[in-house]
Amino acid sequence: MHVLISGAGIAGPVLAFWLSQYGIKSTIVERSPLLRTNGQTIDLRGSSIKVAKLMGLEEIIRNRSTHEDGIYFVDADDKHQAAFPMDTLDGRGFTSEIEIVRGELVDILFEATSKDPNIQYKFDDYITDISSGEDSALVTFNSGNKDTYDIVVGADGLGSKTRRIVFGEQDSPYCSLGQYGSYFTIPHLESDGTWSRWYNAPGGRVLMLRPDGQELTTRAYLFYISEHEKSDLVKKDAATQKATLTEYFEDAGWEAPRILKGMQDAKDFYFQEIAQVKTEQWSKGRFVLLGDAGYCPSPISGLGTTCAVVGAYVLAGEIATKRDYKSAFEGYETILRPYIEKAQKLPPGAPRLACPQTEWGIWALNKFFGAVSFVLRSGVAGWFSRFAPAALNASTDLELPNYEISQQ
Repeated sequence: MHVLISGAGIAGPVLAFWLSQYGIKSTIVERSPLLRTNGQTIDLRGSSIKVAKLMGLEEIIRNRSTHEDGIYFVDADDKHQAAFPMDTLDGRGFTSEIEIVRGELVDILFEATSKDPNIQYKFDDYITDISSGEDSALVTFNSGNKDTYDIVVGADGLGSKTRRIVFGEQDSPYCSLGQYGSYFTIPHLESDGTWSRWYNAPGGRVLMLRPDGQELTTRAYLFYISEHEKSDLVKKDAATQKATLTEYFEDAGWEAPRILKGMQDAKDFYFQEIAQVKTEQWSKGRFVLLGDAGYCPSPISGLGTTCAVVGAYVLAGEIATKRDYKSAFEGYETILRPYIEKAQKLPPGAPRLACPQTEWGIWALNKFFGAVSFVLRSGVAGWFSRFAPAALNASTDLELPNYEISQQ
């Protein structure tokens, strides 16, 4: 059996790792000429930590994490309005016990798989056509090469091009949440500390600073709500995106001047639309979707990486157990879909409730979170899950199937 995986991010390499444990060969094709190491701070929660432990990578991941201690909600004078320490609600809080920069996790997974004889990486190429047959799938690449595979996996992210090749442009599963965000690093200051800081500015704008575990840099985030204006910014070049964000955030207050100045020189600047992917079916013929390409819960959920890692474990196990792709895809969806549907449930009004348009709305939000953090410090947390973000509401645990399979 030979599996083709599109995407060398997180889901793809985890899948390849587990397929190799069962003696199944895989090829990972990546459009970029190098590993894509930009992006935001991500986290592992619940079952994904169990998967990392089974892979023998938990300690490595923890050692390279950001060691973030929690999150402060601050006002324009940087005064703390609310404080939520790490893992306040047993793995369902704002800050997980494992927070790691996306690039660090991508690098760890590459190191764990790139020398495996069952795994081959092909960079600077991508799929242009997939034709499923009775015995195999014929895949055409941009390089002009063609080859056959038993299974083709689309693990190429939110805007998956392989998903569009197989399912078409119509009835797009891409669900915009009306929010846009950018991520990049700026020079570190001692005052940044080990806590994240979240600041709201009028007009639905959010600025964040987060520790990234490095001595020289700090992670900066800019988010804004927009239904129409600037919604086409995702299609522009980085210079245009930076210029627009500068105009949009220059009067935001707090640390906006520092963040915007650092953004101009940032080499890892990344801009995206905040969205979910909700697909009615995850497979068609010999093709199957994995991770954000099939069921992105959005960064708001705090469960994107967790879903990708757990999904890869389950898909590999089902392929190895069933050996028949139809039965494997059916088992994969049966086991995982209820878990994904929980992860994708966002609080009513999200993300707008966390991004007030007015000064009064910001004052009310800070007072609310201040009261909540006081209650948590008092040890009374039961009622909080009704109001917390999706990461607090959705279960982060899936009872992982035990796939004990001898290599074939």
